[in-house]
Amino acid sequence: MKACVDIGGTKVAVALVRHGAEPTADSSVPPPPFAIRMAEPTVKTGEPSALATQILGLIDRACAEVGAQRGDLRATGVSSCGPFVLRDACMEVANPNICGGLAGAPRGIANAWTQIPLERPLRDALRHVRVANDAVAALQAEMRWGALRGATDCAYVTWSTGVGVGLCVDGRVLRGKNGNAGHAGHSFVVDGSADALCGCGNRGDVESLVAGSAFERRFGMSARELLQAATGGDASALAATDVLCAEMGRLLYNLTATLDLQCFSLGGAVFLHHHDLLLPRLQREMQRYFPALTEGVELRVAGLGAQVGDYAALALVADEAEAAGSAPFTPA
Repeated sequence: MKACVDIGGTKVAVALVRHGAEPTADSSVPPPPFAIRMAEPTVKTGEPSALATQILGLIDRACAEVGAQRGDLRATGVSSCGPFVLRDACMEVANPNICGGLAGAPRGIANAWTQIPLERPLRDALRHVRVANDAVAALQAEMRWGALRGATDCAYVTWSTGVGVGLCVDGRVLRGKNGNAGHAGHSFVVDGSADALCGCGNRGDVESLVAGSAFERRFGMSARELLQAATGGDASALAATDVLCAEMGRLLYNLTATLDLQCFSLGGAVFLHHHDLLLPRLQREMQRYFPALTEGVELRVAGLGAQVGDYAALALVADEAEAAGSAPFTPA
């Protein structure tokens, strides 16, 4: 049995997969392989060790539900929001939607954390742990089972509580010196003096402008309320949606221009719940820029849909040999 851990700024989920139940890479639509799945709101109070404690507690509860124990797990894949900081070659989480100490009181996160131990406590408690940025892991899942099968120059983009990206160029998944490749949500597409505070401390980066957590501050409505109003034809909501898609579209263009990508898979709660509204607008934004670079670039809805987080963690330990040989992250 394997454990799949999906850590986000809003929730932590644990799913268990029985040995032999993993989907194959050639499945047209991979069947849900999970024996059980549990989720809780991401802990954001107490000591920084609270996150690892929460994960291990969920794993123990899930194992008990299927008559197993933590020691029965062959491998554990951990798909986590980042960025990461390396300490003794193990990843610690410095995510602005969990760590309240990064941007301070204005973000309303009731802790002073700046980074959270993750990989080391999990390795101390479990066998064969692999940790990766959630968007990078989702990219691998989409390439294995989803909308990016067969692509060698591609990206997965999540538009949710935050904005994350996983990148593949020339068939190689990019990770970077600390495992942080793809944190394009903290890049800038407008004047950085904009009055939009990101949890990382930036003002006016992409995440501070378009992430689900930014809608209330910018437009006085939640992402769901605004995008539902836009779908219903409300003129002011449609205008706001066009602004959001222009900003996200610039990010997609910048990635295309920099890496010469052929296709994107788009996921995350904000996008997936409203892709009929958002996808054509994002595609139009891409087509506005330098056709020599953007002509033929495809934007696709994530093939694994809302389950991409669980499959992302599974992709990290899908290969038995790779899972068994897992080791702490080694910087480039």
